[in-house]
Amino acid sequence: MKVAQKYSHLNGEEYLIVHHKKLYKEICKVIESIDADIFLTKESKEKTMTGKMFYSPIGINEAFKQKFNNLNWNESRYQYYITTERALLPELISLPYDKQKDFLISKGIADPIFSYKQTDFVKEQVAVEVQFGKYAFVAFDLFVKHLLFYSGGVINLGIEVLPTKKMQSRMSSGVAYYEGEVYNVLRHGRNNPPVPLLIIGIEP
Repeated sequence: MKVAQKYSHLNGEEYLIVHHKKLYKEICKVIESIDADIFLTKESKEKTMTGKMFYSPIGINEAFKQKFNNLNWNESRYQYYITTERALLPELISLPYDKQKDFLISKGIADPIFSYKQTDFVKEQVAVEVQFGKYAFVAFDLFVKHLLFYSGGVINLGIEVLPTKKMQSRMSSGVAYYEGEVYNVLRHGRNNPPVPLLIIGIEP
């Protein structure tokens, strides 16, 4: 596969080039090492495309997982406690996880709610999400997950790898694609989401 298009949000790509050139090369090599045609194995059951062979998201995701894991890109979890009290958020977010619960209790919240988010591949405070899922999953990555890991000090940059429209047209309905998701980011304005991102569009 190849990197067909790129969008740098809040200087995401520039940050990679300056601070993590080696990691950037690793990511590109992983993409280039995957032969998409091997995963042209899913037979469509959609009415207008019955019998047509599609790319298998499960197979492609598993290939990426194996390649990244072999290079020590591993899953990371960010644990935290939730509050809907806006005034408490700035101080809560700045606290380490093991102090957040006691902080909320001291502010009168009897039963603080625990939560966590997981991202697939993290290395040297750079996160990579390979997303061949539905539109909602990508929006969650871009506007919630990467931002949460960034504000929590776990990462300095989030990278989202998506199929281009050209590749997505050979996949089941509902799969998100690069052009559409970059449009969604652009539509929100130059500084939203407030986290450096690099969105990569890939195709065979």
